[in-house]
This record gives sequence, C-alpha cells and structure tokens, in this order.
Amino acid sequence: MKNIVVIVAGGSGTRFGGPIPKQFVPLKGKPVLMHTLERFAQFFAADSMAIGQIILVLPVAHIPVWKALCAQYDFHIQHDLVEGGETRYHSVKNGLNSIEEMHDGDVVVIHDGVRPLVPIDVIGEAYAMARKTGSAIPVVPMTDSVRAVDDNGKSHALLRSSLRAVQTPQAFDLKSLKQAYELPYQSAFTDDASVYENAGHDVTLINGAVCNIKITGTNDLAIAELLMGHE
Repeated sequence: MKNIVVIVAGGSGTRFGGPIPKQFVPLKGKPVLMHTLERFAQFFAADSMAIGQIILVLPVAHIPVWKALCAQYDFHIQHDLVEGGETRYHSVKNGLNSIEEMHDGDVVVIHDGVRPLVPIDVIGEAYAMARKTGSAIPVVPMTDSVRAVDDNGKSHALLRSSLRAVQTPQAFDLKSLKQAYELPYQSAFTDDASVYENAGHDVTLINGAVCNIKITGTNDLAIAELLMGHE
C-alpha cells in the first residue's frame, strides 16, 4: 500500500512584481515550495502503515532553478522530478504517468505547490477517505456573498450556504484517477475532481482548513508568514 503525492508547481512571478516564480519566493527563510514538500514528508514520516512517495512536477525551465535552490538551502527531502505540460491538466497527467507500479489500495493526492500551510490532519483525512470511498476533496464554506454573471452582464445571487470553496490536496484511488486522465483535455477541467467526475465517478467532500491558503500574490505571502508564526 502506497501513499503518493503529486505536487504541481507551474506558476510565474508576475503577481509579485518580479521574475521569481511564486513557488520559489522566500517564506520564513526558504522557498514556498520547500515548505510544501516538508508538510508531506512530515506526514509520511508519521504514517507507518504506508510507503510515501513525493512527485514534484515543474516546468522544464524551472527544474535547474529548483535544483540550484535545493543545493543553496541544503534541502534533501527525497522526491522525483517530472517535467510539466502545457496546462495543469497535462502536468498532473505527466506526474501520474511517471508512476510505473500500481497496487490495489494505492492512493494519490494532487496538491498545489503554493499551498504550504496544509495541515497534517487534512492530509491524513484525505488519504483515509479516498481509501474508503475512492476520493476526497477538501472544501471550506463560503463566507462572502456570491453572484453569478451571465453572458449579457446581468447577475443573480446564489445561495451561499449551498456553495463550498475547493482546496487541495485532492485524493483519489490511484488506478481510477490514472484512468480518468486518459480523457481528452477539456477547458472545463479546472481541477482533478472535475476530471474524476467526467470519468463517471462521484466525489466525496471532506473538511478543508481556512489556513490552507493558496499563495498567488504578495498579500497571500504576508498572511502565510503570520499564520506560520502562530503554528
């Protein structure tokens, strides 16, 4: 039985006002992406019931940058590097295709490289639920009022209580997700759950965490630094 994580990190640095890809921006003394890998390494070290494997998918141009950073920061967490694709869908597919051996009970989670604050208990719940039901998608309730806008610019309110914001790590039975990623790419594939659903599977929701933010800009980075200071 194996617990696998495919960490996808393909962002640029444009929202930070500079050339540094967001996954490589320093957070508390080291790149964001290193914190993310450390979370899963901590979980795997504590889980004696399964073998852990970390697969990191990066754009080909970023791989030498990452290797240089690992040397600079003396970063030695074991992981397999895979080249990314044209879209997130293709990057995840490349990561899945790099997994050569599969066994019944193997679970894979797909995680955003710029979510470095994912709680260990959310990771554990994702693996456990996917092993029971085939999938586990962490979500949090919506706190803002939301409106849907149609093609002619008109809008209408949506019932906030029926909506959830989706996070990662999204966990799946490995064989089922690999089969789902044989579907032709569609623009509607906004995350791994949408691919899995399009293959005819139901998804199971689990509780995410408000602290599990996705770092896409400087404000997110400042919030992450504050949150890490209170862990």
